[in-house]
Amino acid sequence: MKKVVIFGNSGSGKSTLAKKLATKYSLAHLELDSLAWLPSVPPVRKPLEESRSEIQSFMNSNESWVIEGCYTDLLGFSLEDSTEIVFTNLPTDACIENAKNRPWEPHKYVSKEAQDQNLGMLVDWITDYDKREDTFSRKSHVELYEGYSKGKKIQSQNEY
Repeated sequence: MKKVVIFGNSGSGKSTLAKKLATKYSLAHLELDSLAWLPSVPPVRKPLEESRSEIQSFMNSNESWVIEGCYTDLLGFSLEDSTEIVFTNLPTDACIENAKNRPWEPHKYVSKEAQDQNLGMLVDWITDYDKREDTFSRKSHVELYEGYSKGKKIQSQNEY
């Protein structure tokens, strides 16, 4: 039974790795972006308790799974049940390059053009990873990694 949590900066390959593991090991896949936000403009985070409930429901409904995202506040809800974690800790320039080359994500954007219009903001977000001290920061990800006592791995290059 595999229960994997993947986290890291935007553009670090979390979704790509999660999809690969989901296919290879027949794991259910949960992308936290799909439940972290209310459907509003501008985007607003969903109440943590509501997201926690959705994560718990996903874990209860699937024997083996992979959960990925950059939200340590949400990832924390799955750590006790997980069997391993992967910190996708790519260099900032590699994350930016991945973001520039990512295919259209129809579950996040109405069109490839809309996704591309958001690229400048995303590059700034990626660049600020080391400066932030929020739930999306390198600092928060390092703390999560260091505090985890089961199987763990740091992936510092594209290995897929």
